[in-house]
Amino acid sequence: MNLALDDKQGKSLFGFTHACNGLKSVIRTERNFRIHLVIAFGVILAGLVFRLAIIKWLMIIFAIGLVLITEMLNTAIEKMLDYLKPDIHPSAKMIKDIAAGAVLVSAIIAAVIGLIVFIPEFDSLL
Repeated sequence: MNLALDDKQGKSLFGFTHACNGLKSVIRTERNFRIHLVIAFGVILAGLVFRLAIIKWLMIIFAIGLVLITEMLNTAIEKMLDYLKPDIHPSAKMIKDIAAGAVLVSAIIAAVIGLIVFIPEFDSLL
């Protein structure tokens, strides 16, 4: 198979490789991302135990995806700013704080979704 850079299939494979490398990198280097993954695994396990309905699974998958994506974007923004502006600068700090705030908002939304999904499940046990 020809994997030349101008080949459309090659570009797709090449891009997928870069995406996988980025995912591996964030898992390996970012403690908060690993924490989110552990929590996501726990939520998925709870969903399996409670045999959630499809609509509830969709809510859970959306919430997990939202948090993981914002965490990855936050990491990318931080790495880019560290590269472009290694010294401390008030504007760089504000940009990093805003990106971190986006992660916090997504985590709060995910927690609310988790409560909406799982509180009725726990109530049914009582």
